[in-house]
Amino acid sequence: MSSKKLSQNIYEYRLKSFIPKSPTFYAILFVAIFLFVYVDNVYSNSAQFVDLIGHETVEEGDNAQTDVSTKPSTTNNDDIFSTEKKVEAEDEEEEDEAETEIVDPLIPPKNVSREERIAWFRSQLPELQILKSSSISQQFHSRVVTFLNGGCTMLFFIIWLSPAQSFGKRDFLTMDTLFKAHPQGCLLIISKSMDSKRGYRILKPLLDRGFKVYAVTPDLPFLVKNTPAEAWLEEMNSGNKDPGYIPLSQNLANLIRLAMLYKYGGVYMDTDIIVVKNFSGLRNAIGAQSVDPVTKQWDIINNAVMVYDINHPIVMDFIKEFASTFDGNRWGYNGPFLVTRVIKRVGNKPGYNLTISPPEAFYPVDWLQIGRLFKKPGSEAEIRWVESKLNELCEGQTYAVHLWNKRSRKLDIEEGSVMAKLVSNHCVVCGDITKP
Repeated sequence: MSSKKLSQNIYEYRLKSFIPKSPTFYAILFVAIFLFVYVDNVYSNSAQFVDLIGHETVEEGDNAQTDVSTKPSTTNNDDIFSTEKKVEAEDEEEEDEAETEIVDPLIPPKNVSREERIAWFRSQLPELQILKSSSISQQFHSRVVTFLNGGCTMLFFIIWLSPAQSFGKRDFLTMDTLFKAHPQGCLLIISKSMDSKRGYRILKPLLDRGFKVYAVTPDLPFLVKNTPAEAWLEEMNSGNKDPGYIPLSQNLANLIRLAMLYKYGGVYMDTDIIVVKNFSGLRNAIGAQSVDPVTKQWDIINNAVMVYDINHPIVMDFIKEFASTFDGNRWGYNGPFLVTRVIKRVGNKPGYNLTISPPEAFYPVDWLQIGRLFKKPGSEAEIRWVESKLNELCEGQTYAVHLWNKRSRKLDIEEGSVMAKLVSNHCVVCGDITKP
C-alpha cells in the first residue's frame, strides 16, 4: 500500500472514530456552527470596510475613516479601473451622516490678531492631517505610479481639499469635458475626501465608461521633499508661523499643484473649467489672464491651468518663491501673482522654453463678463452674439474656458445660452447641470 493511500486511510479512520452516533450531538453541533458563522460575519462587517477601487478588504486602524487605498504591490491596473463592487445602502447612509458633520479646520477665526491666529493654528495642528504623512498617504507615490502604468496619452490632475459632499455638478463638468477632448487621458484627483466611498460614487459614471480617473490621498511631506517648500512645511508644523486669514487650504492647493507638476509633469486644472479642445499641442505653457491695453503685453498670468514637463526649472522657481515669500493675508499672492512676478523676473531663460498663452487660450471671458455666458438670449441680436461667441470659443485659440467660480457658481445655465451650448457640445456624461 502506498504511503499516500495509507495516510488517507489513517485520516478517514480517525475522522470516523471521532464522530459520535448520537442524534442529540448532531443537533448541538449544528446550532454551534450556525452561531459561530453568524457571530464571525457580524464581527467582520463591523471591523472592515471594502476597498472599492482595489477590490481588497482593508483593515481599519486607529484613524477609522472611509478613505480608500489600493496596494500597488498586489493590485494590477485592471483592479484599479474595475467597477464591479457595490456600496451597501447602510454604509452610504452612515457615511452621509458622518460627512455632514465635517468642519474645515483650515479656516481661521475672523477678526483676531496675528498672535491669536498663530495660537489658534497651533491648537489645530493635531487635527491637520494634510500637513503630515499617514499610513494611507504614504502609499501616494506607489499608487500614482501604478495608475500611470496603465498607459495614457496625457496626465491631468485636479486638487480637491474640501469634503467630497461639496464636489458638485459644475466640478464634475470639468472632468466630463476633459474626457470628451482626451478620451485616452488620465486624470488624478489629489484629494483625501474623494479617496473614499462617496468619491467613488461620484466618479463611477466616468469609470463605467472606461475613463481613467483616480482619486488619491496626497502626501504633502513627500511632495515637498528635497524642495525649498520642505523647510516651509516644517515651519508650519512647528506652529510658529502665521497661516494668514485666508483659508490655508487655498494656499496648500497652490503649493500642491506646483509640487505635482515638478515631480510628475502634466496638466494642472482648477475645477471651474470647461475643456473645449485637445491639449496635446501645448508644452510648458501657462496662460495670461489679461493684457495691458497700452503695451499690448500680458500683465497678469493665472495659475488655474498649467502645462509643464517633469522637473521643469520654472516650476522649481515657483516653489522657491512660494516658500520664501509666503503671505497668507493677501489673496492671490501665493497663486496668480506668484507666477506673474516670477516669470516677469526670470523671463524666458535659455532652456526654459516657456509659452505664455494669450488670454483667449484659457481665460477668453473676463471675470466681470462671465455671467453673460449663462444668460438666455432675449433678442435676435443676442442670439447672433451667442452663435458668434460659441464659434469664437470652439473654433479659435481657446483650449478651455475658466468660469471664475466665485462669480458664476450660483448662476443657472439658461436655455439657449453660450454655457448651455458649450456643455451640450463638450460633455460625455452630461446630465442636468442647469442648476448650480
